[in-house]
Amino acid sequence: MSRLSHDLYCDEIIARTDALRATIRGADLGATVPSCPDWTLRELAAHVGGAHRWAGEIVRTRATGAISPDQVPEGRPGSDDPAELDAWLAEGAARTVEALRAAGPDEEVWSWAWEGSTGFWARRMAHETIVHHADAALTARTGYEVAPELAADTIEEWLEIVAFVRAAGDKRAAELTGGAGGTIHLHATDAPGAEWLIEFGEDGFAWRRAHEKAAVALRGPLTDIMLVFNRRLAADGGRVEVVGDAELLDFWLEHTVFG
Repeated sequence: MSRLSHDLYCDEIIARTDALRATIRGADLGATVPSCPDWTLRELAAHVGGAHRWAGEIVRTRATGAISPDQVPEGRPGSDDPAELDAWLAEGAARTVEALRAAGPDEEVWSWAWEGSTGFWARRMAHETIVHHADAALTARTGYEVAPELAADTIEEWLEIVAFVRAAGDKRAAELTGGAGGTIHLHATDAPGAEWLIEFGEDGFAWRRAHEKAAVALRGPLTDIMLVFNRRLAADGGRVEVVGDAELLDFWLEHTVFG
């Protein structure tokens, strides 16, 4: 599948970080994040900002090996002060995007995944911020929107991540094989062409853009499909429709946890 442009990913890191900052400004930073219950809203923001600075350091130094988060300058907020957290988030996103723009998408650098490039990190940090902004919005009960092309690309990156961690030996993802049986169809009702078919086989699963019948279909607005698929909304929460074998969809969701 073709990616979006490097510049668009860079733009989204800044725009989505600004949206995250606006969401948490004035909110209870000690509130538990329902979709990430091990974190408070403050810890969620610190995770996002730390990820930005970590990726930025990898890109800036053209790292050929893993960098410990402890090695990243100002990798954590200096205090619990909300104003300092806000400034730290803004500065970290800006520095990372500056490094990504200077490098372009094709420089070789270390990554934990299937591709070691600066372009990988631009895409990864864009989607990291998109999904965690959703976590913050769900916690603070504010509005949340994503452009259709970015929501679709978030879904496709997630499929690539699940395939990678399965191949790398993740025990949960390893069960996503023909033994589960069947097919899953994702069908966005508000974005023409935003449909995917996931097919289980003996060697794992494959996916493609397609409008085809499946054992189970997940139907609804594209953003909500993306959030359910990324385990941010419940499939039975009323914002999407599940048609067919709901247990198969539950099986997929239970076995696609990253990190």
